[in-house]
Formats: sequence, structure tokens, C-alpha cells
Amino acid sequence: MTGSAAKAPWFLARCAQFAVSVAAGAELVRALKVRAHLLHPSPTTAAESGRVSMIFVDAMAAAAVLFLLWFARCRRNAELLSPGGVPGSRAWAVLAWLIPVFNLWVPRGLVQDVHRASAPAGADAARGDLLVNVWWAAWAGHAVLALAAVNLGFGTSLPSLVASEVLSLLAAALATVVIQRITVRQAAGLGAGPQVSTPVDLPHAS
Repeated sequence: MTGSAAKAPWFLARCAQFAVSVAAGAELVRALKVRAHLLHPSPTTAAESGRVSMIFVDAMAAAAVLFLLWFARCRRNAELLSPGGVPGSRAWAVLAWLIPVFNLWVPRGLVQDVHRASAPAGADAARGDLLVNVWWAAWAGHAVLALAAVNLGFGTSLPSLVASEVLSLLAAALATVVIQRITVRQAAGLGAGPQVSTPVDLPHAS
């Protein structure tokens, strides 16, 4: 049996990209339904907003799970491509996304570390950092506006809704680009195949 090479997680990448896009669409529909209910409350609008909100929660949960599975695999590959270039532990690379407050900033650096470690020699690090930073700024901006709408009574404000959803859609689009960029880099870097030790075939006597 020959050595088996580590591979870029293309299947997980495609699943995560699809799930992130679906979640962004569900968020837009949810926001519109909730605003409609707040403007014209009735049993019908309440039921519709509740149903769409549950779909959104399910879509977000699926997107989060698939993204973290993809990211965990990419981080492991990054350790092979750039030994010592990815600080922290594998467990922290996942847990940091789940801890309130920490998850507003720490994951950005984790993604940057994996992006840099996956880059070919001579790649422009600043360009990659800009992509990650713009994506994260859009996501954080959407999160802040969404929280403000709930806690400060902006739920029926059309400008607030438009700004929040534009940032949400932008963040989702950039997330798919980040996923694509890192996966492509790892596919190129692992093409030569860092080999996982496995038994090697021995010649048989004739």
C-alpha cells in the first residue's frame, strides 16, 4: 500500500459555502418577516415570522457546524504546510468561535493564521489579510446592527434593516471567497503530497 497524501477539504468547502449562502438568504427573509410583524402585528404575521425564524436558526446551525468542520480540517493541513506557523491548539481553533465576546475578534486572527500558513512562498500576505479583515468587519457590523435593532427598538427601521442585511449578504459572499481561497491554496500546497506514514509495499518473490 502506498502512502496516502493529505488533501484539501473540497467537499467540506463546498458544503460550507452552500450552507453559508442559504443561511444568509434565510436571515434576509427572517428580517423582512419580523419587520412586517412588528409593523402589522397579527396571528398570521406572528406565525409566519416564527416559522421563518426557526428555519433561519436551523440554517445558521448547519452553516456553523459545516464551517467549523472545514476550518478544523484546514487548520490541520496548515500545520503540515507550515510547521510552527499556526499558533495555538486545534481545540482552541474551534472553541474560540463559540465563546461570547471572544468570538467577536479572536477567530479573525485564527483565519488569518491559516490563510498565511496555506499561502505559497512569496505570496502577498497583506492582500490575504485585507480579504479576511473586510469579511470580518462586515460580519461584525451586521452583528452589531442586529443587536442594536433588538435592544434599542430599531426593529422597524428600514435604513437599519437595509444596512444590516447588506452587511450580512456581503459577509456571506466574502466568507465563500475566504473558504475558496484557503482551500485552493491548500490544494496547490498539498498537491505534491505531504505523506502520512503507512506501510510500503514490498516486492514479492516470483
